[in-house]
Amino acid sequence: MAPVDDVRAGDPPMAGKRTDDDRDELDIAYAHHRRVEEMVDIVRFCLEAISLEFDRWGEPHVSGPGFYLAIVSGTSVEGYADPMGANRWPVERCASVFGDIEAFHAAAATTADRMDGAVIASIDGVLQERLVRLKDLDRATLEEHNGGPIAYADWMGSRHMSALDTSLRDDVVATITLSEETGRVTTFVDGTFEDYDRAELGGRWRTQD
Repeated sequence: MAPVDDVRAGDPPMAGKRTDDDRDELDIAYAHHRRVEEMVDIVRFCLEAISLEFDRWGEPHVSGPGFYLAIVSGTSVEGYADPMGANRWPVERCASVFGDIEAFHAAAATTADRMDGAVIASIDGVLQERLVRLKDLDRATLEEHNGGPIAYADWMGSRHMSALDTSLRDDVVATITLSEETGRVTTFVDGTFEDYDRAELGGRWRTQD
C-alpha cells in the first residue's frame, strides 16, 4: 500500500444542501479538525484499496466487500444503535484507526468480507468492538437537521441512505461506506457526500499542505 498521510489532488466539492452558515455557531465542527480529517483520509484510502483488490465487480450474483464506519463525538451510541449479533471488530488486532495502518487495512478487509453492521470509531480513532445496526431518524427530524427534504442520489442503496441520514445526527462527525454492489467509496458529513465510483479510485495522491 502507498503512504496514507496524503490526500488526492482535486477532490470534488461535497454534494448536498447544507452549508457552514446553516450550522449553529456554537457547534464544534469536528469534521474540519485536522486529526479527524486525517482519520477520514485513512479510512477512505483503505476502503479504496479493498475495492481495488476485489476483481469480480459486475459479475452476476456476486457481492463484493461492503463496509460502513461512523465517527462519533459522543461517549455512547446506545441511544441509536443495536448490536449486530456476534459480529465484532477485531480490537485485539487493531484498536485504533491511527497507528498500524496495515493492521487497520487487514481488519477492515476481513470485516468487509465477512460481517454486516457498522463499525464505530471515536474522534480519537479508538474503535468499538461490537458492530451495530444504526437506527433511522424519523423523517421530520431528518428534515429539521438538514434544513429541508433529504435528496438521495439515484445510485444510493440502503447502506448509503443510512449513512447519509446518520451523518445528520448531532454527535456523528462523519460516515464512510464501501458499496458491496459497485465498489464505490463514499464519505458523508452533515448530510452532504463525496464519492468515487470504482473507476475513479486509485488516482494520484499528494502530500497535504
